[in-house]
Amino acid sequence: MKTTNLAIIFLLIVVPIYLVLDMRTSDQKVVNRLEAQYAAALHTAVQDAAFVLKQNEYQENEASYQSSKYFSANKQAAIETFWKTMNLNFGAGEEPVAQGVLAAYVPVIAVTDYNGFHIYSFTEYTDAVGNKVYKHEWKPEKPYAYSDQAGNSINFTLDSYVTVFEARTGTWLKGYREELEGLTDIPLLNDENQFDEMRRRTIVNAVQKDVAYFINQHNKFALRLGSYYDFKIPLIPNEEWANSVDDIGIMAFIQGLPVGHQFYNNYAFGSGRIVKKNVVYGTVDDRTGLKYYYRSNYPLNYRVQETFTSEKDAAAAGYMPTNTLNKK
Repeated sequence: MKTTNLAIIFLLIVVPIYLVLDMRTSDQKVVNRLEAQYAAALHTAVQDAAFVLKQNEYQENEASYQSSKYFSANKQAAIETFWKTMNLNFGAGEEPVAQGVLAAYVPVIAVTDYNGFHIYSFTEYTDAVGNKVYKHEWKPEKPYAYSDQAGNSINFTLDSYVTVFEARTGTWLKGYREELEGLTDIPLLNDENQFDEMRRRTIVNAVQKDVAYFINQHNKFALRLGSYYDFKIPLIPNEEWANSVDDIGIMAFIQGLPVGHQFYNNYAFGSGRIVKKNVVYGTVDDRTGLKYYYRSNYPLNYRVQETFTSEKDAAAAGYMPTNTLNKK
């Protein structure tokens, strides 16, 4: 066989392979770029939503001084912020159809609140004209509930505050674990380490279970909408789950989004951590009638007259620091 013929055969074999590999390489570059772009968009949306979680229109829902975690999550404002950021960064903008398509790739969003958690997932209902509608809606709040073999039950929170049913006496108790220690025959309340371990495990298991259930339910809705992608809960390290129960927070899952010849799957956790700020109290010494101020983390046995956000404001109102009180 002539050399030229061999060269032609070689080119006929190698060139198509090269072109295919080059196309795949280019496609992978596009996939990698889009995945990085989508990951940034998802995490930004969750962080924006987490920030809004701690904003409340009602003062009574703000964090109390007893616990920095006693806080009612503003889940509706958070979800609106989430979708606003998602639609903007994924290019859906103000277009309802594009927004609906994007929403179909978000099977579940979960919010961990102080007393329980909320699931935001697809729901099927019939509209006013009889059409089937599939739309994300909030499910009723679920408590962080635990029960032992003796029939005792505990509703946990994000800190040590509990609502307890003692089976032996048939009574309900409320309070912080340290306040209830020794008052019941429930072993868990008398061991701080076991209590915190069980509290975290109960919260994580409850959220995991519902997230898995509603992601699986999403497959039914997706099939009716023409998608054949198999939605399922991703593998998430236990550490990430454990960190999610430290404060109110939000977690979102996106799955099945076409990227080249692949599908984009990811999740993001966001914390609405509340940093408790010590306030400044103004008090009056009954013996002398003099006014003093002190921080809330330095309690004194004096009746609080006024509350300030800083020592400067307290001093401007005529209060003196407590170190002058100690010199009297």
